[in-house]
Formats: sequence, structure tokens, C-alpha cells
Amino acid sequence: FKESSEAEKEALRAYIEGLDIPYYVVETDIAEIIFEARKESNPCSLCSKMRRGALNNKAIELGFNRLALGHHADDVVQTMLLSLLHEGRFSTFQPVSYMDRSGITLIRPLIYTNEVDIKGLVNKLDLPVLHNPCPANKNTMREYVNNLVKRLTEEVPFARERMLGAIYHPERNNLWQKPDKK
Repeated sequence: FKESSEAEKEALRAYIEGLDIPYYVVETDIAEIIFEARKESNPCSLCSKMRRGALNNKAIELGFNRLALGHHADDVVQTMLLSLLHEGRFSTFQPVSYMDRSGITLIRPLIYTNEVDIKGLVNKLDLPVLHNPCPANKNTMREYVNNLVKRLTEEVPFARERMLGAIYHPERNNLWQKPDKK
């Protein structure tokens, strides 16, 4: 997004280069496509796919075959609930996914880590943060589901952990198939 903070971008670049790690920025026109050209009312899914595509293309250009994404345990629960509520399926993303069209393996090394723990470590280590300038930020179905999980855990304190357990341990599920109509 053009509205991204230049100071935050510079702080992140300096931090990564200070670790002696190559730093790349992938410039795209995703924001313009989604918000100006298509005027998407629910932009998150398309934006996610387009961003991942841009990252895949850069990884391939650089000769990489792995792409690490920053999804955490809270994202897992939110995605599962979004899939259940909007698609009618009990589904979420995997810790490791091979994308055969691109030859890229997606890894999610933070998938078993709680968001609150990540934020705590970021604060403790005073790591640079790039805040989300998306106009839809904090006004999405994902944010709605995030708040729903918070409300659920106020009444059922272990609800989030039970949802994670159902995902991490599918052998505990007792799902059944709809009978055939005869």
C-alpha cells in the first residue's frame, strides 16, 4: 500500500540488513486492483491470493523453493471458523503445503504460537513492526471472527484451546457423512 509508513519500512529494512540477511521488497499494484479497479467489498481472500502469488513469483525468481508465512495459532482458529461459517466446511490451512503449480513449499513456522506470545516477544525485543495500512483493516470478517473467539473465551475460557485441539488432533473428530437419498 502506498500509505505504508516510510519510517516503519526503513526500520524493518535496517533491522533485517543488520542481521546480514538479504532484504527484498516486492512492489505490486494489488491495492489498486482490489480497491480502485474491482472495488471489492470483501477484499481479504483475493488480496491474500494475490500477495502469495507475488511472493511465490519473487521466490522463484530468486531460486528459492520455500516460502515462510507468519500465520500463528490464532489465525488457524479464525480460518477454521471462517471456513465453517462461510463455506460449510471444517477446514484450515496446513503447517506445510506444497504448491505443485509453482514448486514452492509454504511453511508456517509460527502456526503453534499464540499471537499474544508473538506480540510479547516483539515488545520485549523492541522489534520493528509494519502496521497494516489496508483500508479494510479491522473491518473484515476475520476481525469479526477474532472478536467472536474473544467473546466465546470470556464465557468458556478454554474454547480457543479446544478448537485448536480439534484441528491439531483430527482423530478426535466425530464427523459423519450425509446419507444417500434413495
